[in-house]
Amino acid sequence: MDRLLILDFGSQYTQLIARRVREARVYSEIRPCTMPLAEMRVFAPKGIILSGGPASVTDASSPRLDPTVLQLGVPVLGICYGMQAMAKALGGKVAAGMAREYGRAKILYDPYHPLFHDMTDDQPHSGVEGKSSPRGTGFARPSGHDFGGTGAEPPMKGARAPVWMSHGDHVTSVPKGFRAIALSDGIIAAMADDARRLYAIQFHPEVAHTEHGEMLIANFLTRICGCAQTWTMESFIEQEIRQIAEMVGKGRVICGVSGGVDSSVTAALLHRAVGDQLTCVFVDNGLLRKGEETKIPRLFRDHLGITIGAIDAGARFLQVLKDVEEPEEKRKRIGREFIAVFEEAARGIAGAQFLAQGTLYPDVIESLSTRGPSATIKSHHNVGGLPERMGLTLIEPLRELFKDEVRELGRQLGLPSEMILRQPFPGPGLAVRILGPVTEDRLSILRNADDVMMQEIKAAGWYDKVWQSFCVLLPVKTVGVMGDERTYENVVTLRVVGSLDGMTADWVRLPYDLLGRIANRIINEVHGVNRVVYDISSKPPATIEWE
Repeated sequence: MDRLLILDFGSQYTQLIARRVREARVYSEIRPCTMPLAEMRVFAPKGIILSGGPASVTDASSPRLDPTVLQLGVPVLGICYGMQAMAKALGGKVAAGMAREYGRAKILYDPYHPLFHDMTDDQPHSGVEGKSSPRGTGFARPSGHDFGGTGAEPPMKGARAPVWMSHGDHVTSVPKGFRAIALSDGIIAAMADDARRLYAIQFHPEVAHTEHGEMLIANFLTRICGCAQTWTMESFIEQEIRQIAEMVGKGRVICGVSGGVDSSVTAALLHRAVGDQLTCVFVDNGLLRKGEETKIPRLFRDHLGITIGAIDAGARFLQVLKDVEEPEEKRKRIGREFIAVFEEAARGIAGAQFLAQGTLYPDVIESLSTRGPSATIKSHHNVGGLPERMGLTLIEPLRELFKDEVRELGRQLGLPSEMILRQPFPGPGLAVRILGPVTEDRLSILRNADDVMMQEIKAAGWYDKVWQSFCVLLPVKTVGVMGDERTYENVVTLRVVGSLDGMTADWVRLPYDLLGRIANRIINEVHGVNRVVYDISSKPPATIEWE
């Protein structure tokens, strides 16, 4: 099976590159940018992608690209920081922070280059005045830039495409042997050395905001690297079942289930691999949505044929959260208590040797800088390993997958839509949707408000159209008038976002009448709320959850 190697220079989008590669049915792995050259040769990739990153290549402490990586004889594509690192490693020039570009932009590109094949339906048009080059061999040189000897060539007929930029540094002079194949407001947006099969782009094709970005990545994989598109979810299932069965042997596995997509798919995959050697445990931590404590065991029994043991631990979790306001501290305490609960459960299961979790790749990336110098966004309660005292080996079969891939995996395993299409719900539950201290009263307010919102979202047919919809209880009170009396009650925020993978998201423009019904019902039916507001922030710069 052909494989692609992604070297991580710290971008929060690195995992999206892997996702786009897998969507093109090519297997990929992410490794740190410090991966030894000997290991790369053993990995034997058909091509390499250099990720973006938050650093500046002009800083002495920034991660460096070993030039010998570019001499392995396989095609290399640098993205954003990867472009700058490639240029610097090969003798090009990079300017720091002179022309920042963040957000949407349009590039003028060479439509004849294989990297940009079928990138847009736009007809090529002249980017600058002058004689055009029929094969797009070069751009006219913009003022102050050296295109590595191509400046004397006539300007080309180019095409335009909308892309997503996120950079401060930029390449001002391409290395010897390269030529510019795309521009953005006079800045080099892409460069190529076709003889050595080295390519670099300043924008991010992996994010949804770059139109046809997936086509660019597919072009690199197939037209340039010659990768066979043979990696499928079916092959992933076969591989994981085989590996799990070999790992577990005759031992027993405990799997924590919450009713969410991730843990449900994990349980189904494990059940397929080891059958009755699996014991599923559902922990009611008192931080769940309304009615989940009865609904989840029923779903597992009716649809998966799995009987799960339920543990009522609500009082325990409330106790460890008493007077805790800081979000990270909430997550850490909840994580520790989950481990403590499973420790006790494991002691009651003879021969338990393994603990399975539905950890996803975005959880890992946002929690720990395990791959490269990625910045930590937030910790996740189920990321970071297990205490040695537990004596259990961790199994995380979904650790390299994204949410949409997990849903596809669930479909392949035969899970019903009711389980597969459930919206994401945070591991720490409602605790991170209550800003400030978590109490029984505040949980009741949020749980009831959230239930009203869900009823209306589903009734209006919006549940399956959005990524997430939920309520947040704010730590403020406002004055209101109810029944001709002054009130001083709580504020509830409605949060509804659309996304493909949870890494970027935009707020959903719900119909005003639907928003009105939700707000009206919450204020009328949920005691303790007199104001409802709507969150219209996107990710980035905000996150989906408030904590």
